[in-house]
Amino acid sequence: MDTRLLRYFVAVAEERHFGRAAARLHIAQPPLSQQIKQLEETLDTQLLIRTTRKVELTNAGELLLRRGRILLAELDQLSRDVRTVGQGALGVLRLGSTGSATSRIMPKLIEASSQQMPGLQLNVQGEMLTPQMVEGLVEGRLDLAILRPPVRGTEVDYMLLDRDHLAVALPLGHPLAAHDELDLEQLAGEKFICYPPSSAVNNIIMDSCRRVGFAPQIAQVASETSTLLTFVAAGLGIGLLPTTHYLPHSTRITFRPLRNAPAVDLAIAWKAGNESALVRNFLELCTLLNPLERLDPDANPAD
Repeated sequence: MDTRLLRYFVAVAEERHFGRAAARLHIAQPPLSQQIKQLEETLDTQLLIRTTRKVELTNAGELLLRRGRILLAELDQLSRDVRTVGQGALGVLRLGSTGSATSRIMPKLIEASSQQMPGLQLNVQGEMLTPQMVEGLVEGRLDLAILRPPVRGTEVDYMLLDRDHLAVALPLGHPLAAHDELDLEQLAGEKFICYPPSSAVNNIIMDSCRRVGFAPQIAQVASETSTLLTFVAAGLGIGLLPTTHYLPHSTRITFRPLRNAPAVDLAIAWKAGNESALVRNFLELCTLLNPLERLDPDANPAD
């Protein structure tokens, strides 16, 4: 497939209008229409439903738009990475990261890599959930990922970097803030701001609550910790989050430790069998910073 035609199609599909897409691409509208027809003929598939007023996507068009965006983003990133290495960089590592790694682990890793691996460029994608990162590793879109275990299956290996425990984030003035520490049972009946169901931290929270006899009432779901804390600050509910975030993010939030809090591990993961020298050297650097033993992929840190 001609990537130029794919870019033309994505522009039309996003704009839902040939005129706006042509202006965005800085080409005339008739040639653009001809190029899209050529793409449809090449694929032997109708991608667009054209009317006098707008453009709609067929099911095939929806698929091409979704996958095409990913492909074009990967091609653009590849061009940037090749250019970076060509300009003298040691190499490029694509590193996914959970949001909670940014406050403590990530600064250490970036500082150490700049000293021990000069010329290495880290392309960091932050605020990702563990399932997204595992998928990125398996599909080759990420080289390494700082995530929250457990990770099921055999396609990804990982090594422990740090261990946090859950703490309670409360809106300022909440009655529970009168306590110096809280038991998990005291949170029964509260409205929770939670991470998505696919989140490893969310699974630990749900399992821990069930063990003490209640299921959390979920008021809001937030993929990013910053968004979760915004909801808490607005008084929409309370949050449970790793102690990595036990920081005064807002004057409208107060934190309280949780007695007997379940462990929430932080690990660096890579695709099993990845023999890249850059990956091996970066993992060795992580081992020097945190000489902890490899986790069992089937172990549950909440147990």
